[in-house]
Amino acid sequence: MEISSVLQGGYQHPLSRSWQAKRQLTKSMFMYPIFITDDPEASVEISSLPGQRRWGVNKLEEFIGPLVKKGLQSVILFGVPLTCIKDERGTPADDPEGPVILAIKRLRTLYPSLYIACDVCLCEYTSHGHCGVFHADGSGVIDSTPSAARIAEVALSYAQAGAHCVAPSDMMDGRIKAIKRALIDAGYGNRCTLMSYSAKFASSLYGPFRDAAGSAPAFGDRKCYQLPPQAKGLARRAIQRDVAEGADIIMVKPAMPYLDVIQDAAQLAPDHPLACYQVSGEYAMVVAGARAGVYDLRTMAFESVESMVRAGCTLILTYFTPQFLDWLDE
Repeated sequence: MEISSVLQGGYQHPLSRSWQAKRQLTKSMFMYPIFITDDPEASVEISSLPGQRRWGVNKLEEFIGPLVKKGLQSVILFGVPLTCIKDERGTPADDPEGPVILAIKRLRTLYPSLYIACDVCLCEYTSHGHCGVFHADGSGVIDSTPSAARIAEVALSYAQAGAHCVAPSDMMDGRIKAIKRALIDAGYGNRCTLMSYSAKFASSLYGPFRDAAGSAPAFGDRKCYQLPPQAKGLARRAIQRDVAEGADIIMVKPAMPYLDVIQDAAQLAPDHPLACYQVSGEYAMVVAGARAGVYDLRTMAFESVESMVRAGCTLILTYFTPQFLDWLDE
């Protein structure tokens, strides 16, 4: 056998196997998605998203406190309004008494070192369930300019409430530039991070999330603004656009079916942190497979997120975050 053919000697020990990774998983790489509802006492199980709940603001301490003690360093908040009056421009999204803003303030008070990101979108708050504002002519077509302006208003309100990071997931054209301009003009340009869902695909894997957030569209779908699953070139263009418009962090969503896009993003934006979202459907599939005896849950969860890190991610949004806080201590 040729000397150059022998590779196994380099990974014959568990420690030397770990050295083959360019980057090791750490607790700081995990951001936990949390659903906040407008019932302050809520703790409601989400049947399609195993182990996850909708939480009320008054329940956050008992829920988040133990996780912070285990090393939780960041969360991303999603508002789930159940009692507000929704309208066509998503007016409740930046209600000072709404669930997200109240949760930001509560968490900032309880856990000053916890990094708080906020998803920014209108779909949970609009009467039509879409992520932007429609043209006034009744055509049923999204109007990008007022949509971006409205998204920017919401993002700024979260920053003013104390969010460390705003993360627009709406996929409206021009919204990164609009948000960055709004943050700078209001004095938050250097006080709040802008994390863009740059390559967010129109995926079949969002079903459990839409159950959790009550954000399914009332009509039609989101294929005219979320990216087509086969659109690698369009994803590359979206990433480059958002970098140029001022995004501080780039995100790809979903994660596992789009590892090639994550790798592209790492090459296109090498100087930016790169996030990915292991979305609700990905998480539910891993859990379902483990329950069916197909594989061990812990082993598969590690394999899934390590593939994302291997592709280039430095930040992973996943519902497995609480488990990883334990697993990484073992």
